[in-house]
Amino acid sequence: MAGCPYYAAPPGTVVMTPASYDRSFAAAAGAMRDEGLTITVQDPGTGTIAGTLDGATVTANVHQQSDGSVVVQFNTADARDPTLIHRVVSSYDRRMGR
Repeated sequence: MAGCPYYAAPPGTVVMTPASYDRSFAAAAGAMRDEGLTITVQDPGTGTIAGTLDGATVTANVHQQSDGSVVVQFNTADARDPTLIHRVVSSYDRRMGR
């Protein structure tokens, strides 16, 4: 009986599968919560998440492109805490295994 070869990734290699919309949306909302934001809008149908913290508002927009890839964009209009948006993005990256 013939077998099929199995090619494993070399040790230390991280094999990542493309992110799904649902996983990306959940990670974006979770990242905002991780940084203490209170979620005020969470609408997977439109891909919109909004949260507030000490008067600052952060929004996330999650979009699936025609090729199936997912784009997540975080924005804030308040510069009271200039590190907030960077902390949210870092938390999102951790949740996505990056």
